[in-house]
Amino acid sequence: MTELRTRVLIVDDEEDICRILSQLLKKEGLGTLVAYDGETAIKLIHTETPDVMLLDVRMPGLDGMEVLRMARELDPDIPVILITAYAGILGAIEAMKAGAYHYLPKPFDNHEVVELVHRALKERGRRKRIRNLSADRRKDTPLRILMGPSDAILKLVLNVNRVAGSDFNVVILGETGSGKELVAKAIHQASCRAKGPFVPVDCGAIPETIFESELFGYEKGAFTGAEARRQGRYETAHEGTLFLDEISNMPLGSQAKLLRILQEKVFYRVGGNAPVKVNVRLLVASNQDLEHEIERGAFRQDLFFRLSEFTISIPPLRERKEDIPYLAKRFLDITNAELNKDVKGFSEEALETLLNYNWPGNVRQFQSTIRRGVLLADEMIGQKHLDIKRAAVPGLAFTPKIQGLPWKELSLKEIVRQSKIVVEKEVLLEALKYTGGNKAKAARLLKIDYKTIHTKVKQLKVFVKGGDYD
Repeated sequence: MTELRTRVLIVDDEEDICRILSQLLKKEGLGTLVAYDGETAIKLIHTETPDVMLLDVRMPGLDGMEVLRMARELDPDIPVILITAYAGILGAIEAMKAGAYHYLPKPFDNHEVVELVHRALKERGRRKRIRNLSADRRKDTPLRILMGPSDAILKLVLNVNRVAGSDFNVVILGETGSGKELVAKAIHQASCRAKGPFVPVDCGAIPETIFESELFGYEKGAFTGAEARRQGRYETAHEGTLFLDEISNMPLGSQAKLLRILQEKVFYRVGGNAPVKVNVRLLVASNQDLEHEIERGAFRQDLFFRLSEFTISIPPLRERKEDIPYLAKRFLDITNAELNKDVKGFSEEALETLLNYNWPGNVRQFQSTIRRGVLLADEMIGQKHLDIKRAAVPGLAFTPKIQGLPWKELSLKEIVRQSKIVVEKEVLLEALKYTGGNKAKAARLLKIDYKTIHTKVKQLKVFVKGGDYD
């Protein structure tokens, strides 16, 4: 990236600050764009693709933290430097957690601003190099390049290509870490909506109390703190694709509202009476069996019928182990570029371990393991660098214990009931041992929700040292 082509977006409601920063950066040979409010900033990111953003935190309308969130959805590679006079309210740690590149308190030092912008430009270039390695830009079956050359992935690609040209709603099923968002993006990119936005929403990450306002937006005065109208994710996805990840976590009330939107093609912001019409394609994903969720009353059957016009299932990594050597080399190259290292490859013992392991966390866990190996290794990644055991299903390889003969006067039904409790307790115990007592991780491993595992742990009195127990 040459600095003559770079542009810095300055976002501040104080015109004097924008003018000072703009003059300062132009002296450095950098181009600048200026926005005095968050809405204008988001439009400029859409149309101008700036390389760095200097962003004030406190602004009327969309505040800096909301602009930061939306900017990262539109362009994950853009480094954002937050500027604020309220250092006591928003510290450096909070800024980093929110996804900012750096934090700059007012009054700022001009030399520090210039140095930070130059560092951010280098970071922008590094992120682009990594992203280009992470996702091949060629049009010929990019999913095979991203996910592997196996027959299972070829079948997946054929299904993606088959449905991409339609406007069908699609349900994408797969275990945690298997690549559901990759598949959703591939459908979007191969569709006629590719030039529109792709808006991902993790339904499990939004508290139930604010779910509807996040998804559908709200009107000014809809509730305490609603100082201006705000678009929701649904409206942001106009002319593009909305991807609802882990749809089984959507509250039942929001499910009913989503069903009405799919039927009537309009929605209402929270606190609003005017219908809002948008053109959105809906893709959803789940690591749960949605039909099972319907049976236990956690998911609406009528919504499921609306969503499942086409279903794609992603095979777990343990069922396509021929992809493992390919993915290992790919993640090795990406991490070498990220860390500026030149690790050559894997020892035979390390590769054998990668192939024999069953990867309960799928590709996400696999990539983390390779990243750690590259960090620790000098020339070759060996067994000692992988930090995994040679186990078919780590932490869950056990033989459940049931009562032996004789069973006295118990009926078969009662014997099975008691044995089921014993097995259930053993499974929970092994899962919690594997996750170090973390119930949330154990729930994901066992493909149940957190409330269920919390209840069962209390009922069956399952305890692991170091666990997150109340």
